[in-house]
Amino acid sequence: MPKRTRFTIWRPLATAAAAALMAMFLVPTTAQAGPGASGPRESTPVYSYDNAVREAVWVDTGLDLDRDGSHDRVAVDIVRPREAAAEGRKVPVIMDASPYYSCCGRGNESQKKTYDASGNMVQAPLYYDNYFVPRGYAFVGVDLAGTNRSDGCVDVGGRSDILSAKAVVDWLNGRAKAYTTRTGTTTAKATWTNGRTGMIGKSWDGTIANGVAATGVKGLRTVVPISAISSWYDYYFQQGAPLYDSGPDWLSDYVDSPDARAKCGAVQQMLVDGAPRTGDWTPLWTERDYVKDARKVKASVFAIHGMQDLNVRMKHLGQWWDALAKNGVERKIWLSQTGHVDPFDFRRADWVKTLHRWFDHELLGYDNGIDREPMADIERHPDQWVTSKVWPPRGTDTTALRPAKGTQAGVGSLGLRPGKGTETFTDDPQHSETDWATQIDASTPDKAGFTTGPLTRDLRLSGSSEVTVTATPSTSTAHLSAVLVDLGPDTIRDYAASGEGISTLTDRTCWGASTTGDSACFKETKARTADVDHTVVSRGWADLGNHASDKGVPLTPGKAYTITLDLAATDHVVPAGHRLALIVAGTDKDLIDPPSSKPTLTLDLSRTKARVPLVGGAGAFARATAGAPSAAPAAEPLDGVTSAPRPAHRIPEGAR
Repeated sequence: MPKRTRFTIWRPLATAAAAALMAMFLVPTTAQAGPGASGPRESTPVYSYDNAVREAVWVDTGLDLDRDGSHDRVAVDIVRPREAAAEGRKVPVIMDASPYYSCCGRGNESQKKTYDASGNMVQAPLYYDNYFVPRGYAFVGVDLAGTNRSDGCVDVGGRSDILSAKAVVDWLNGRAKAYTTRTGTTTAKATWTNGRTGMIGKSWDGTIANGVAATGVKGLRTVVPISAISSWYDYYFQQGAPLYDSGPDWLSDYVDSPDARAKCGAVQQMLVDGAPRTGDWTPLWTERDYVKDARKVKASVFAIHGMQDLNVRMKHLGQWWDALAKNGVERKIWLSQTGHVDPFDFRRADWVKTLHRWFDHELLGYDNGIDREPMADIERHPDQWVTSKVWPPRGTDTTALRPAKGTQAGVGSLGLRPGKGTETFTDDPQHSETDWATQIDASTPDKAGFTTGPLTRDLRLSGSSEVTVTATPSTSTAHLSAVLVDLGPDTIRDYAASGEGISTLTDRTCWGASTTGDSACFKETKARTADVDHTVVSRGWADLGNHASDKGVPLTPGKAYTITLDLAATDHVVPAGHRLALIVAGTDKDLIDPPSSKPTLTLDLSRTKARVPLVGGAGAFARATAGAPSAAPAAEPLDGVTSAPRPAHRIPEGAR
């Protein structure tokens, strides 16, 4: 396990007397102890949700991004147990900082904040308040600067986004000022909390949690980022290849409040100027890269991500996870087969139970054993989960797999020995990874595909891959895609369909207490599945002009260039009888934008390889392919998921 530096006060080094004294101030009065336990193991719903304190404060961020001459204040809506405050009992905080509370809503049902005549929150979106406030927590919903009832401007993951949320953590710990109104001078103090804060949220909200954790702010004990961004450059580009036809200026305008739109023209122009569509790395992206600051993270991290998330792609999870591991951060992870979906909507009962135990351990200090359980939960098939003691598992080793020519053009083999010769393909922006995999055994002009024979044993990939390509282009611009594919029949979550792997039902289940204005009951979901003949396991893209640095240059036609493409993290078992394939091609339709030309690219197979994290390493690959017959061409195309049309603009949110 990684080093554990945060829990000294909870460990047996503390005296029994000190532990008893802490329990007096930290534990809900009727929290129950498990059988044989020496202390409480689970918080229980002992406080009234209907009678909870509901209030709002505005926290001073110390910034003036809207340039009105006053510090920007962010609106903080609070729901907390009244009885705890009356008893002088200080409670920890669960915090969701979001830009979406008024423009777009949160969760599968797009809930927004609602308010009473006094301006206090009536409905807090999602179930965090309904479930946790009765159990002795406060819930805090923060409007990011420039959104809903907050001052300032949205700068899409930059200083304003992160510092406006960090200021709230500082206020909860007595280090920042807050006021009872947006423009008044009456101050408010957070005397009701012990300052122990856990941040949670999906997509942009989870991204803010990552960014605040990367500041190292004191008092932030844990973050639970769900489908979250770790570096904003990688939301818009990958190694120079544009992923979307818009930039952060569009996204800022999308969530800005009307007041912010009127005042934030300078910030909008800064986003335009700092994020050129060339794909070059600029100082704007450095400011929005949280991975580089992983060494500052003091909070534990419970990360959740869909392995088929094509909005906030798995590259974000992989690079963040690896950086946290390198710096000894305590971690836990769930990996689903879904796209951009909250675990509340793909594994609801287990999720609420696990999150409850996580917060009890991290914020209340309960020794409930969750830190000694397997680190990872992984969805192998729809609604079928396995665990892994650590992730990636011990014994995982990066193994070089090399493509070799076959008897047909563009149809070769994949093994441990270096190949020889070349393969050639021409970029066709009308085709996608699904088209390539469907025709993997056919010679087509738009891709080069390489496969193993049918495996004789299961082969598990766990972690992040990379593909090094040496390619000679025929034009001055070229984009590349590299895809790992499991060739074989399976039933998977249909991540390309509406819902990205789930269907929403009409029945509701309830998770916590309700009031007239805030129901704890939400629509149930079920897995939406597809029967397929192939499954894309991992993917990555690059502009070949970025071969030498993070700034692209024009290519010289006829000259060979070498570039390494980063592929998204995954955890996937290729079963015995299936084949593993590597595909190298040009534009991946709907996932990257095409270059200005349609180049023909020639691969040097002797200088092309995939480095794949295999459990058991090269030995496992050799055993799984030993005695395997050569791959016979498929009798007909191999069906996969049906690609869904891409909206003109994506936002780091759920499908709507």
